[in-house]
Amino acid sequence: MDPVTLTTDRLVLRAVGVEDTDAVFAAAQDPDIQRWTTIPSPYLLEHASGFTDQTVPEGWADGSAFTFGIFLPSGELAGMLSITMRSLGVAEVGYWAAKEHRGNGYIAEATVAASRWAFTDLSVDRVEWRAEVGNTGSRGVAERAGFTVEGTLRSALNNKGVRRDCWVGSLLPSDLGLPSTAPYLPAR
Repeated sequence: MDPVTLTTDRLVLRAVGVEDTDAVFAAAQDPDIQRWTTIPSPYLLEHASGFTDQTVPEGWADGSAFTFGIFLPSGELAGMLSITMRSLGVAEVGYWAAKEHRGNGYIAEATVAASRWAFTDLSVDRVEWRAEVGNTGSRGVAERAGFTVEGTLRSALNNKGVRRDCWVGSLLPSDLGLPSTAPYLPAR
C-alpha cells in the first residue's frame, strides 16, 4: 500500500522519510521515550536512519505496519504513531510524543484519526493498545482516545530483553460510531 496522509483540525499525519531522520533522532533522545518504548537505548543516528529509510517504507509496502509522523502545521514533529497488523481484523496502536509537545492532546487526536482510518480503510474491527504497567502517560492517551482498558497481562511485553506486565485496552468501530466489518456479539 502506498502511504497515506491523514489530517485533523490541528495535525498532519504522514509517513516519515529520510528528510525526517534528524527530527526523529532528536525526539528519541528523550529518556522517557527510551524507557517506555521498545526503541534501542541508547538511540543512535543509525537507528533513526534505518527507521525512516527502511522500516517505515517496508511496513507500508507489505501492509504489516502503517507508521505516521505526527506533525504540527508548522512541520514540527510532535510524535510518532504506528498501526501494526496483528491478526485478521486486529491491529495494535503504538505511539510516543516528543517531550515538548506532551499535554496538548496531540497523540490522542492522532490515535483517533489513525484508528478511524484503520476501521474504514483496512477493515480492522479491533485496535488494541498495550503499555507497560506504570506508563500512565500512555494509558491516559488511550483513555482520552476512547479505549476501554481491559486489564493487565502478565509478562506480555518484552522491552530490551526484560519481560514486563502490561495493560491492554481496545477501541472498536462502534466506539467511534462506525460499523464493524464482522458482526459483534458482546458477552452479557
